Amino acid sequence: MQTVPTALSFVFPLLTAFTVWQFYRAANKSRTTLYVLLAWLVLQAALGLSGFYTARPGSTPPRLALAVLPPVLVIVSLMLSARGRAYVDGLRLDQLTLLHTVRIFVELGLLVLYMHHAVPKLMTFEGRNWDIFSGLSAPVMYFLVFRRELLGRSALLVWNLLCLGLVLNILVNALLSVPGPLQHFGFDQPNIAVLYFPFVWLPACIVPLVILAHLAAIRQLITGKPLTTTQALAQ
Repeated sequence: MQTVPTALSFVFPLLTAFTVWQFYRAANKSRTTLYVLLAWLVLQAALGLSGFYTARPGSTPPRLALAVLPPVLVIVSLMLSARGRAYVDGLRLDQLTLLHTVRIFVELGLLVLYMHHAVPKLMTFEGRNWDIFSGLSAPVMYFLVFRRELLGRSALLVWNLLCLGLVLNILVNALLSVPGPLQHFGFDQPNIAVLYFPFVWLPACIVPLVILAHLAAIRQLITGKPLTTTQALAQ
């Protein structure tokens, strides 16, 4: 996209790298997790750079489904299968919490994209997107729960539920603003950024990992997994 500052095209890969690295740490530095994520990023980069997502914008189903549906299926599989639940239960809750700090910079990036006519206003905190609260509060929750132990399981559970609602809200609004047969919002300025590399990594990787981090945390908190604060800080 010629209208987007070149600097922003470097920022989003850095945000993606931070998200992947943080999830890799949450997965106890599982190489399998890292390799799967890197392979997925390479595939999405190739599709984005080839113009696959911008071709035939009115096609049914939308081509962007190839970036969105596979992560959804993986998340569903993880939450429903016994092996998947075992993997989810092994994720480090402290690192899952810290992962959400990336949402501060994602929201600032979306604001810049809006200023350059690449996403609609509703995708920013000036519109319907209040997800910056999640990013700003994530390090606070980490500090209060895992560093000082001033808050416990109930507070962390409520925070995860609230922030999950915030990311699902912007995800729905963003997908319904993409040009194509499903578009319901943003007709004056559609969400075209996610059809291009590196911004396609936002719906293909960053958002799915954010959602999975919330679902994993919620499951662990509901099932009573200990908040192993001392062990987490020692690693």
